[in-house]
Amino acid sequence: ILILSTIGIIYLITQLFRSLVDLDNADTAKPLLSGLGDSWLFRLSLNLLGYATILVPGFLILKYVRRTNYLEKTAPSCFPNLVRLCLSGPDPLLGMDGAPLGGPATQTQSHSSLKQGSLLMFCFLGLQLTYLTWGLLQEKIMTQEYETSEGVKGYFRDSQFLVFVNRILAFALSGAYILCVRQPRHMAPLYKYVYCSFSNIMSSWCQYEALKYVSFPTQVLAKASKIIPVMLMGKLVSRKKYDYYEYITAVLISVGMTFFMLGSSNQGKETGVTTFSGLVLLGSYMLFDSFTSNWQGELFTQYSMSSVQMMCGVNLFSCLFTTVSLLQQGGFYHSLNFMIQFPKFMLDCVILSLCSACGQLFIFYTIATFGPVVFVIIMTIRQLLAILLSCLIYHHYISAMGIAGVIIVFVAVFLRIYCNQRLKAIKGRRIMAQVGSGKV
Repeated sequence: ILILSTIGIIYLITQLFRSLVDLDNADTAKPLLSGLGDSWLFRLSLNLLGYATILVPGFLILKYVRRTNYLEKTAPSCFPNLVRLCLSGPDPLLGMDGAPLGGPATQTQSHSSLKQGSLLMFCFLGLQLTYLTWGLLQEKIMTQEYETSEGVKGYFRDSQFLVFVNRILAFALSGAYILCVRQPRHMAPLYKYVYCSFSNIMSSWCQYEALKYVSFPTQVLAKASKIIPVMLMGKLVSRKKYDYYEYITAVLISVGMTFFMLGSSNQGKETGVTTFSGLVLLGSYMLFDSFTSNWQGELFTQYSMSSVQMMCGVNLFSCLFTTVSLLQQGGFYHSLNFMIQFPKFMLDCVILSLCSACGQLFIFYTIATFGPVVFVIIMTIRQLLAILLSCLIYHHYISAMGIAGVIIVFVAVFLRIYCNQRLKAIKGRRIMAQVGSGKV
């Protein structure tokens, strides 16, 4: 009863907020607070209410199960097993025929230089093609005007629907892969994915919403600068320690980002308010994204799951969150109507979703085959190309100071990669020297 009452109260609050701005019938009656409908803070509030429809009852169930020792008192059956899977992980005595917990055995094959080069080129082109296309479509959908053959024009505004479109196909692909390819035994409670799933959809929403207020090159450069919030979250979540070069490169990135913002601030249509909103959204994106990566790192360490299992678990809850929120707000109805009215938008959404899902698979394959350093270099090159393509296609203006800022940021990123590898090599030689002296 308490859970149903909670869901009902949250739903009523959501509908009350929607009625204040009259999202469905803005033309037939004057809304009480019509100006709020275009506010990103108001849209964010509606989204959070939708997510609370799942989060609050889930929290109450978790507390009840733990306080009453429900799993210890009930005999194994379908429903208790489902509760156990969600809240405490699978029964360790069941299903031990899966792959070992440590993950699928790594196949150590000696590839020829030609084969390695071909694989590297395949990964490079795959990542560039999927994510450059994804970035350009992302900017097109959120900033460009759609037009029908009859001359009807319109802008698409629902960032959350784009998050859903990306997540649903990624969930389907990862689920199909898990069914077809043997995976390590999954030991993590499903609710552990909720944290990084929530931060993941929030970071994606902020990323899409920010394009209404800042240019795509600004957003890409902000992503290259997310090392700073990653370090902050690493300190808070994982208690990590960082070397001096990491702090130095973080400062360089901050300087470069400042130069870029100062050098690209005179774009006529931008105002202080929109720029501030864009920066707040970009900052929120980086914080949520940094939390996501650090939380996922903790899950990998604690439960030794595969990357595809992580992809499937995170996207499962992302689909649940966004589906409930879109249903409450009528987002599916409005977005599907927009699709019918502007068929080009439907095609853009399909390609965007395919690029996002395939791009995630390319990420996992590249890291597994060549390691994270090669992946970071490829994606840094992709960011440079994304800025260049966006400026050429959508005619963004960047001054000499802005170009200098871009150069400083990417020099700092490559310097960070070089110092990281150099330090690892030095530590490796020291260990080998100590082992050698010990044998003597």
